[in-house]
Amino acid sequence: MTAKPEKARRCAIYTRKSTEHGLELEFNSLDAQREACEAYIKSQSQEGWSTLSQRYDDAAFSGGNLERPALQNLLNDIDAGQVNVVVVYKIDRLTRSLADFAKLVERFDAKGVSFVAVTQQFNTTTSMGRLTLNVLLSFAQFERELSSERVRDKVAASRQKGKWTGGGVPLGYEVKDKKLVLDAEEADTVRLIFQRYLALKCLRRLKADLDDRGIVSKRRTNRADRTVSGGVPMTHGPLAYLLKNRTYLGEIGHKGTWFPGEHQAIVDPALFNAVQELLKTNSIARHRQRCEHPSLLKGLLCDDHGDRMSPSFTTKRGVRYRFYVNNALLKGRTEQIGSITRVAAMDLEQRVVAAVRDRCSNAGGQSDKELVNEHIERVTLSRDNVLILLKTSDKGASQIELARSQIRRAAGAKIETDTKAPNASLPYALTRAHCWSNGLCNGTYRSVEELAAIVKWNPKVIRKVLRLAFLAPDIIEAIMHGTQPTSLNVSELQGIAAYSWDKQRRLSGFPERNCL
Repeated sequence: MTAKPEKARRCAIYTRKSTEHGLELEFNSLDAQREACEAYIKSQSQEGWSTLSQRYDDAAFSGGNLERPALQNLLNDIDAGQVNVVVVYKIDRLTRSLADFAKLVERFDAKGVSFVAVTQQFNTTTSMGRLTLNVLLSFAQFERELSSERVRDKVAASRQKGKWTGGGVPLGYEVKDKKLVLDAEEADTVRLIFQRYLALKCLRRLKADLDDRGIVSKRRTNRADRTVSGGVPMTHGPLAYLLKNRTYLGEIGHKGTWFPGEHQAIVDPALFNAVQELLKTNSIARHRQRCEHPSLLKGLLCDDHGDRMSPSFTTKRGVRYRFYVNNALLKGRTEQIGSITRVAAMDLEQRVVAAVRDRCSNAGGQSDKELVNEHIERVTLSRDNVLILLKTSDKGASQIELARSQIRRAAGAKIETDTKAPNASLPYALTRAHCWSNGLCNGTYRSVEELAAIVKWNPKVIRKVLRLAFLAPDIIEAIMHGTQPTSLNVSELQGIAAYSWDKQRRLSGFPERNCL
């Protein structure tokens, strides 16, 4: 009587290595793990076991989480019913986390998949096998956490001795033999930045000065000596970080504490301390400036669609102009924008406060801020009027309505009104966009970055301007003849230029065209 053949069981071999060390060898750890697993599967051939040709190898991935490409591919194949047995060399190759292992076993059981570690014999279908697995995983997780603690302690001890332990290399230094050494040319640039900030007393003017001098951030290259990051004009954030970096005093930091370093200082303490005092003074001044110009209607103002209007500002020729802008516009939801996109803040606030003072007799000794907080529930802005909803009123009425015609443009403030005067900036912006677009197409400029360097504009701004070259022809024609809707501005046109021509016409108020 012949024995009944066992049902075929498709075995997937999963291998993992935590680091890149040794992967370049012809026969590495992943190959060794797979060879041992293949030998075990071959020994079970009488049980119908066979090895899948698909490889599931994760090279240089930690076992502390499940975010590994090969493991995710394996799980997807298990869900698709293509795997019956998962084979690994040791259990910690699959995961070092007890919680993650519980999730994996639950997922395996749901699909009827067995799990085998060839050097640790157990069966996951029995309670004793699960206990064995949990004990082994507890030790694997303990080993991983212990290794992490050793590394953290080693880094802390090295930093306390002033040693460089890695990270982004600051401008002015380079790494040789795992130590920071001075780069003479970059060190001169760092000293110049400190000195120019002390002379100009403003980050904005410092940035402009550095841009004029052609000074850029530190270039970082790969082994092929190709720049992978850096080499671009510095912005305010990196400049402020550079000016506060105590590494230039010859110190090494660790968790907020600084220690004498092994590397040479670039900036002397007197210059560094003078810069810190100026940064602190400017920070206090900016805070006071923000407090002196509060946005009284913040959180209270909305448009006729119910969207909040958030406070913002712009600065021209040293003068700050405050306004409120529609949140739908800020988030790019142009199809949800109401009739008002932005409105000047100063005159609107003055008119609202004056109307509330006139209505509420008990508001005599209150400041504008106190008045708004105590009496105003909500302010709704539409194309025709301003509706002020009151919390309380001693004259019986619960709201105040102001016509938009009552809100005139005050000195130094701008508010949107229905005017028929054409926007002269639109034709100029369109002309510039088409000139730049043609220059990029015919090879006059090889890239946006080259164009930005020539015109001395930020590449992001140039890309926004170039969007105007993709507007519908009839929109462009109307703008050039001054017959476009008067509410349109450059910013709104840049936002709608990414859509189809039909949607551009709909969003900008132009009639849609029928296509046959």
